[in-house]
Amino acid sequence: MTPQRPRRADAIPQQGKGESAPLPLTVEPSARATAPGPASPLYAALDLGTNSCRMLIARPTGSQFQVVDSFSKTVQLGAGLEATGRLSRASMGRTIQALKVCQRKLEQHGVKRMKLVATEACRRAKNGREFIRQIKRETGLWLEIISAEEEARLAVISCAPLVERRTEQLLVVDIGGGSTELVWIDLSGVPPEDRPRSILNLRTGFGAQGADGARVVDWISVPLGVATLKDHFGDVDDDAARFALMSWFFEENLASFSPYNAEAPREGFQIIGTSGTITTVAASFLGLKRYDRNKVDGLRMTSAQIDTVIRDYLSLGPEGRRTDPRIGRDRQALIMSGAAILQALMRIWPTDRLSVADRGLREGLLYAQMSADGVLEDGL
Repeated sequence: MTPQRPRRADAIPQQGKGESAPLPLTVEPSARATAPGPASPLYAALDLGTNSCRMLIARPTGSQFQVVDSFSKTVQLGAGLEATGRLSRASMGRTIQALKVCQRKLEQHGVKRMKLVATEACRRAKNGREFIRQIKRETGLWLEIISAEEEARLAVISCAPLVERRTEQLLVVDIGGGSTELVWIDLSGVPPEDRPRSILNLRTGFGAQGADGARVVDWISVPLGVATLKDHFGDVDDDAARFALMSWFFEENLASFSPYNAEAPREGFQIIGTSGTITTVAASFLGLKRYDRNKVDGLRMTSAQIDTVIRDYLSLGPEGRRTDPRIGRDRQALIMSGAAILQALMRIWPTDRLSVADRGLREGLLYAQMSADGVLEDGL
């Protein structure tokens, strides 16, 4: 499949200058459930991806939201999809069981406002829509198969709190299981203090300039994520040459993305990366044997630091990665394909300002719902 992108003029405005500290983080998840107050309605967001099923239940708190319950399960929904074009019976069975857990949590908390979505695996599978109907029959949950553009837009919205006031050109990267979305946004026409908030105003779509001046220059959805790229190449083991080939293969799919061929800005340029791969690399860089979101979300890493971690992964080999506590059992099988994607991006746009985001589609879904309902205060 070819990458998806909009048809519009390609242009990269001249970058500007300016410095400011990153904004404070706004999402404070908690695994412990709490009872909702009468004036604090609960919202839910569920993301059924190619590899994982994940859900958050949260309540608005000022300009932020507080997560009161969460769920995450590796279901490998896209296993075998590259070869057959269909979701397998086994993968659908695993997914149904995970969604039944989600259904019980939604019922337990009495959630009324929710957005439940499926992404690349269900978009591509011949039996994707049939599976959505099966989910409805067996769990009572109705999932919407969203477009690649909608997936990219929600990932961008989730990263709004991490946008720095000095940022004039922003690249948001979301590495998923079945696809990778890249969105390039021009913020040079937005007052520095309004730049994070202007990202939230993209909730109406990518087709027009936001009300505060944020403008999507270009976006692309590459049908290669950590699971699908691994299916193309298998396990790279400790073969550096095969790993490099995997990374270059991903880069070839960016040829139609207009900023790919433009001169990369340095000042006023920020990359925000959101994915399990990127947060795992960040945790490894920090040497965390137990994952700590508060230390990872918002961390900035240089290209050199990322390369050091990836070389370490490669030298460990499959067994070493399997037993490395920094990587974890759920991530070890996919970390090298994800690292190949990340390395390609850092090779194209070398920068010392990669911001790590432990947030993504679910957070974007929550922000979009709460913003549309007017329950979030100004404050980003």
